[in-house]
Formats: sequence, C-alpha cells, structure tokens
Amino acid sequence: MGFTVGIVGKPSCGKTSFTNAACMTDFKVGSYPFTTIEANVGVTHVRTDCACRDFDVEDNPKNSICIEGVRLVPVKLIDVAGLVPGAHEGRGMGNQFLDDVREADVLIHIVDASGALDSEGQEVDAGSHDPVDDVKFLETELTEWMHGIVTKDWRRIASRVRTEGAKLDGLLLEKLSGLQITRPHILKAIRASGLTASAADHWSEEEIRHFVSTLRGIAKPIIIAANKIDRPNAEENFNRLKETFPDYLVVPVSALAEKALKDLDKSGVIKYIPGNDDFEILQTDKLKEQEIAQLDKIKDNILKKHGGSGVQNILNKAVFDFLKMITVYPVHDANSLTDSDGNVLPDVFLVPEGITAKEFAGVIHTALMESFIHGIDARTKMRISDKHVLKDRDVIKIVSAKGSK
Repeated sequence: MGFTVGIVGKPSCGKTSFTNAACMTDFKVGSYPFTTIEANVGVTHVRTDCACRDFDVEDNPKNSICIEGVRLVPVKLIDVAGLVPGAHEGRGMGNQFLDDVREADVLIHIVDASGALDSEGQEVDAGSHDPVDDVKFLETELTEWMHGIVTKDWRRIASRVRTEGAKLDGLLLEKLSGLQITRPHILKAIRASGLTASAADHWSEEEIRHFVSTLRGIAKPIIIAANKIDRPNAEENFNRLKETFPDYLVVPVSALAEKALKDLDKSGVIKYIPGNDDFEILQTDKLKEQEIAQLDKIKDNILKKHGGSGVQNILNKAVFDFLKMITVYPVHDANSLTDSDGNVLPDVFLVPEGITAKEFAGVIHTALMESFIHGIDARTKMRISDKHVLKDRDVIKIVSAKGSK
C-alpha cells in the first residue's frame, strides 16, 4: 500500500460514515461538527477481476481477498478532520486538516448531496444549502494552502533560477516533497500552465496562482462523492454538480447503505460482494419485516438505480482511473501459479501503469531488482526482459541471481 486515498469534506457531511463503510471500522460518527479531531486511518479495498478466472484455478490469497473471482486488494485510506472556510488561515481544524492532506495521493470529497448542512456543517432545512458551494470552497482552501507554501521565498527561488541557472522544478521539489508532490507533477503543471520556468522571476501574481491551481489539480486530484443520494433533493443536486463541474468525476453514493449491507454480510444474514448491484438474503428468519422492506428500498432505490452503493465504485475510480494503477501477480512457479509454499496466486500488487518487469521486481524486494536476470510470463511461458512493460492482471515469475519469486 504505497499510496493513500484521502477522504475530505466539511464537518458532518458523512466522511466518517464513508470510511466506516469502506474499511468496516467503527470510528466515531456524530451529527455535530468536528466529530473527527485526529485523522482516522484504515484499510479499504479496491475491486478487480482476479487472474484466477483467466487460468480457471482455485486460488488461496494471502495479501488480499478473492470472492467468486473478484479480487479485493488492500488500500490505505485516511479520513481527515472536517474542513471549513478559512481553514488555510487556521479556522476550525484547518491546520490539522491540511497537515493530514499532505499524505494523500488522491482526494475523495464527500459532499452532502441533500443540501441539509451549511458551510460549517450545521444542520439546516433540507435543500437550503447548495452543495456546489462546498466543492468551490474546498478547492479554494487547498489552492490557497498550497499557494502559501509555493510563494514563501518565491523571489529568492526565482532569482536563483535567473542568476544561477538553477532548475525551478528542483527548487520547488525541495519545498513540496513533503506534500507527496513529485518532479513530474511540477513539470506537468508548468507545461499545462503555458509558462516558462526559466522566466519564473517575471511570472505575475496571476500566473503564479494559475500555476499553483494547476499543480494542485495534478498532484491532489479530487473526485466528488455525492453522498446521501437517496435523500430528498439529492438527485437534483447530483445533476447540478455534474453540470457545474464537467471536469470532475461525480459519483452517487450512499455510505450508510454500504455499511448496512456489509454488516449483514459479515453476520451471514445476506451474501453481498462490495460493488455489486444486488445481494442475496440467506437467513430471512433473522430479519424483521421492516428490515426486509428497508433492504428492498436499498436494492431498488440505490443499488439498481445507481449500479451499486457508489462506495466501491468511487474507490476503484480513485485508484485505477486517477492514480492509474494496475494489478500484477508474482509467482514462484509459472506453471502451477504458486509461491514456494504451494499457495495459488497468493499475492497481488497495485503498481503504476507502465511499470517494467525489473521495476516490479523492486516492488517485491530491492534485492530482486538489483540481481534481476529475466521474468517469465505465466500465460505465454516466455521469457520477458527487464524493460518489458507489464499489463493489468499479468502473472509473472521473477528470476534473479539471488533466487526467484
């Protein structure tokens, strides 16, 4: 789990409910602002088709879960303190929030789609608050926070670029690496802003702000979770969010429905695979008539209508679509698809698109990368070189001078 999904939003919007649903945790949930003071950290899973389907084998995973050919791969998730307007100036839990956000590679913004909370997280009449404003203020707060960091000592940095020939991206990397911002992020933002790095000392305030806004969008991409989608006014607001922010991905979500289904699945009352648009009741006698009626509402008004509760969908979007991750399975024996203990397809790793066989060896262990000889594709049984680019659901054996994996 070399990356982190951050759950952000204003107080009481459902961030912790989403985290509990995603991670099956029991973090404190409250109807008042700042229930979450310190960040809640948990482990959730993303869903992908398991390679066991391709080989028609029965696997026994060690570092993940496989349910009927669906592989659930662990991902770190952090639910940070609620954000209010002025957070970059220290309002509310602003400083705590922004410190926690540093760790996140992608942000899921939980928005109360029903419009029943004001900008401070206080309850108001349903539909009286515009969720569009929540998205705008969060975007502003993150940009202002990053702008303050970038512009501190800006004149000195820009002067070094001009007088010493120093690289702007290198100087900014020194300032921003603690925010999980990389050199490629910075270079991409400079290009996308249409600015010339060597002329940084001539950038106007407007150009600097445009660069920072672009960098924030690249380094801390945001996906919008339109939570409480089954509440009054939520559908209308969901559509408005999509229309207002065409460049954002907006996903309908019901965190409470997902948690209820997972709880019932865990107790054996129903059978539910996260991300499915249906479930099977296994023990009707354990449910009251009212509970069955509620399950029917969840199935008809949420799962069938939106293709699921949205929790698994948005997690998958964050990891696979925004972070551009793929799954790769290392094995010790390319014929039996086992590790050295005989476990079939025991491990799966989430790695960036474009990773080579040698780079993947380093993900498993540094020594394997340093002594890499070649890999073996379990599908073709052919050797692959160190520069061979891996594909999603590849199953490979790494052969090295220090042994094989």
